[in-house]
Amino acid sequence: MSDKDILEILGEKVALGESATVTFEVAKLHTRNTLDVPIIIERSKKPGPTVLMTAGIHGDEINGVEIVRQIIAKGINKPKKGTIICVPVINVFGFLNMDRLFPDGRDLNRVFPGGAKGSLASRVAHFVMKEIVPHADFIIDFHTGGADRFNAAQIRITKDNPVLSELAHVFGAPFIYYSKNRNKSFRNSCYKLGVPMLLFEGGKSFNIHSNITNTGVNGAKRILNHLDMLNSKFKASKPKTKATIISDSKWLRAKYSGMFKATVAINTYVEKNEVLGNITDPYGSFNHFVKAPNAGYIFNVNESPIIYQGDAVFHITTAVKND
Repeated sequence: MSDKDILEILGEKVALGESATVTFEVAKLHTRNTLDVPIIIERSKKPGPTVLMTAGIHGDEINGVEIVRQIIAKGINKPKKGTIICVPVINVFGFLNMDRLFPDGRDLNRVFPGGAKGSLASRVAHFVMKEIVPHADFIIDFHTGGADRFNAAQIRITKDNPVLSELAHVFGAPFIYYSKNRNKSFRNSCYKLGVPMLLFEGGKSFNIHSNITNTGVNGAKRILNHLDMLNSKFKASKPKTKATIISDSKWLRAKYSGMFKATVAINTYVEKNEVLGNITDPYGSFNHFVKAPNAGYIFNVNESPIIYQGDAVFHITTAVKND
């Protein structure tokens, strides 16, 4: 058996046709209990690509975790050929504490590629980049809108990348959003290693939304089918509509503090000056209508009932194309 037939993570060797769950010990708690991150590995007997699916980089982004959970629970992660590695919760600390950040106050997605002797978050990032990513030929990383800001289901890629563009269309989310790689992010670190990644965004924190999770699971199936890795017991449905490509956009921010209610649904195309929602006070003496500054799609809505002046309330497209 050649070295290529063996996948080794944390000293555990997994051959073609085998399955394994490898645990990475993040840290020991004050009680001496260990906190582990499970890594679920499924390998076909037939060689092929290795796809890595990750979620929970931010501990409060439950939708992404649920997508990867469903992929595992339904057996979608058992490939016809090649290997599928699933890490449903990378930031297990944040997941347990229902917190976006690590206990050291760091955002895991701002410390990549990390370091073996750095902060706790930095050490986890280092482990991911050294032990898992080198095995991957392709990555799907599942995320969710922060706080109460509900993101329309979307794939984020860099502009002018034909490989990612093709895969983004295969995934079949309603929107493809051109966004630059952030410095010290997981996506940027993978880009530097030459490992292509689709970043999925959908829903909001502390929430499981069935339409969002269905989009994520169906998108993953389409990608696996495209790579000829989808198990024959599953079918990959075609997207209901072609993706709208967002090449530019802007946030609308609240001019006033108060009680907020959006009156426009996510994914909606609006005209200039169309009313999107209103800001009121508790005393019935104030009512401000938030209007669209231009025609475009609303692909993020703040669902918080209380907002402050300057808060982002809507994300609207300013330049799109239908491909």
